[in-house]
Amino acid sequence: MEFGVVLQTNPPASRTIDLARQAETHGFGYVWTFDSHLLWQEPFVIYSAILAATRRIMVGPMVTNPATRDWTVIASLFATLNEMYGNRTVCGIGRGDSAVRTLNGRPATIATLREAIHVIRELANDRPVELNDKTLHFPWSTGSALEVWVAAYGPLALKLAGEVGDGFILQLADPDIAAWTIKVVRDAAEKAGRDPAAVKFCVAAPMYVGDGGSPTERAHMREQCRWFGGMVGNHVADLVAKYGAGSAIPVALTDYIAGRQGYDYNEHGRAGNVHASFVPDEIVERFCLLGTPAEHVQKLQALRDLGVHQFAGYLQHDNKEVTLRMYGERIIPAMAQPVLATS
Repeated sequence: MEFGVVLQTNPPASRTIDLARQAETHGFGYVWTFDSHLLWQEPFVIYSAILAATRRIMVGPMVTNPATRDWTVIASLFATLNEMYGNRTVCGIGRGDSAVRTLNGRPATIATLREAIHVIRELANDRPVELNDKTLHFPWSTGSALEVWVAAYGPLALKLAGEVGDGFILQLADPDIAAWTIKVVRDAAEKAGRDPAAVKFCVAAPMYVGDGGSPTERAHMREQCRWFGGMVGNHVADLVAKYGAGSAIPVALTDYIAGRQGYDYNEHGRAGNVHASFVPDEIVERFCLLGTPAEHVQKLQALRDLGVHQFAGYLQHDNKEVTLRMYGERIIPAMAQPVLATS
């Protein structure tokens, strides 16, 4: 299993760069960031500094979208970084959440997302593409390579991930929900004539390593990560509105939003988000990785057994350095051990 870390580009940018450097030191292979230009600093500027300060880390947005960024500009950004630092970028993309909603916009349609993925992938892989009745290519780009990973929750977006994605991003770590989404993606890939095993699967969720030996300590971990259930709830609310509560979407993903009352994007992705108070403790525990290194390893092993290739941990809490260090010293090495067959 590979490991990534998900950062917010809060000022100062030097802090984000330092956390990325620490992540590489501790064995992480990916640094992802939020991409919401009104709420945080411009990530592509910071990617260049991260790449310059590291040697092997891959960088990319989790996730960009086709509504607030021109598709050809996105491709050019990746191709430029690849020329400068040697193909160390990855594109996570979805329909759009905070980046578009803070502008009173709407997430892109599945059809638009499909077309954007095609344009971005072709241009950023040095291939010509048709757009607006014109053949486009980057004459200056040579050897750029970019994978495009699709973030999804609902059936249509999951189907798209299987049909066209180099990877699929699920932003929660509940094994039951992960199993459902992975099956939908794999089935879609097979129906599209693709090798389902060729699609990479990334589970992204808050990771908080601590002792958790007392109820107070455990409660603190949950409070630091409760915001994540609120963030996921934004997407789930859209799904319930479209498909209904009795659809094929797992009840573990839909039931908890019954108490949801609005959302303030000014607190998006932040510990202490008061608009996430509706999220029950059970959901925080199911969606996140909390507790001792052994608890993290146990859940990661369950995800790996489902076919998850990468775990990307959010670090929006008060225990960043310790969590990174414990992953480097205890958790990543444990996950590198061979799985022993049982009789």
